[in-house]
Amino acid sequence: MLLDAEFWVAVAFVLFMGVVWKVGGFAQVTKALDTRGRRVRSELDEARRLREEAATVLADYKKRRSQAESEAEAIVAGAREEAQRIADEGHARLNEFIARRTKSAETKIAQAEVQATAQVRAAAADAAVKVSEVVLRERMQGDAALSLVRSSLDEVKGRLRA
Repeated sequence: MLLDAEFWVAVAFVLFMGVVWKVGGFAQVTKALDTRGRRVRSELDEARRLREEAATVLADYKKRRSQAESEAEAIVAGAREEAQRIADEGHARLNEFIARRTKSAETKIAQAEVQATAQVRAAAADAAVKVSEVVLRERMQGDAALSLVRSSLDEVKGRLRA
């Protein structure tokens, strides 16, 4: 048994562990493990804090994005309403313009009718006067007849034009 390699490995291991314990190696190993554990714990806490901060920032950005989208929708809706209002206003102005032009044309037509009627009456009056003058000249003779014809014709002209 003293010549077995496993025996001497076990003896060397026990001696090594005794030396390490005597020198304070176990305390240093535990101290190093505790230090590393605290450092890992602080890194985990920092990572947790950063994750929470990132979640807060993400939520803020999502909120801002939704606000921006709603503002954009409101702007688009406002622009559509404004475009519709402008189009309606344009239609109203066009209809008003057409109504004014129609009324103006109707007025001009009425004036032209009145003027044409007056011209026809004047032409009829002139023709009646000329016919009357010719008829009266043939039937009446002398200065008295001529004077009577002229005054009658002037009276007829005045009445027809009025």
